[in-house]
Amino acid sequence: MGLLSSNKIFTRHGAQQQGIREACQMARDILLKTAALAQVGITTGEVDRAAAAEMKARGCKSAFLGYRKFPGHICISINEEVVHGIGGPRVIQDGDIVKIDVGIEYNGWIGDNALTVPVGNVAKETLHLLAATEESLHVAIRHARDGWMLGDLCASVEEHVIQYGYTVVREFVGHGVGRKLHEEPQIPNYGRKGDRPRLKSGMTLAIEPMINLGTAKTRVLSDNWTAITQDRKPSAHFEHVVLVTEKEPEVLTLRKRMFPKGVEDLTPLPVSALF
Repeated sequence: MGLLSSNKIFTRHGAQQQGIREACQMARDILLKTAALAQVGITTGEVDRAAAAEMKARGCKSAFLGYRKFPGHICISINEEVVHGIGGPRVIQDGDIVKIDVGIEYNGWIGDNALTVPVGNVAKETLHLLAATEESLHVAIRHARDGWMLGDLCASVEEHVIQYGYTVVREFVGHGVGRKLHEEPQIPNYGRKGDRPRLKSGMTLAIEPMINLGTAKTRVLSDNWTAITQDRKPSAHFEHVVLVTEKEPEVLTLRKRMFPKGVEDLTPLPVSALF
């Protein structure tokens, strides 16, 4: 896999870093307030409308609404739906896993993050998928360091999840983020160690593992947005925006982990405990 050259990638410093930091913190807060609504009996459309109201109250706007004609304020995807689900009449059921992806624009900067919420009595094998996916995100974050290769970061996700027999979605990837929702570089959740570009202090990266219990293959439904697994087995999605620094990576959308011990303890923390 050849990744793009680093001269196409923005680095931000000083007031620019603070601008994206504020947008990411706001996106984090909206994500957690929205995700707490993912409970039995509520519709995905109601969750979307609640997110829109929260954005309005905070003086920001959805980065997704209208993007390439996307009709939702957030992406909300259930079970075999991988990403880009649209809020509507579907009612969340006991045992569902609900992926919520929130992107906002605030003062000209983008914040973007996602998590997967288990609702009620979720199967143990599905909880393991969630825990491993969240774990792989934090493995990747450890590679977001000045001077390190992007290929190492990308490869680390797949290397982590294949030990459990899971597969990595190929069609959808992470990305740089800043003034625009999608900037360079693309950040696949697979790759070849040592591949360029070399990461530099000031880069802001949206890292987002999308991991499947079964096949890696996906297809897009007739709404032209919602992507599902071809075998209809569950898929998990977690995302953070990370600032590369000369020291430790700074997670700009930082929240507590849903599975603090990873796959060693499959009892998820409630969303209310992630603030």
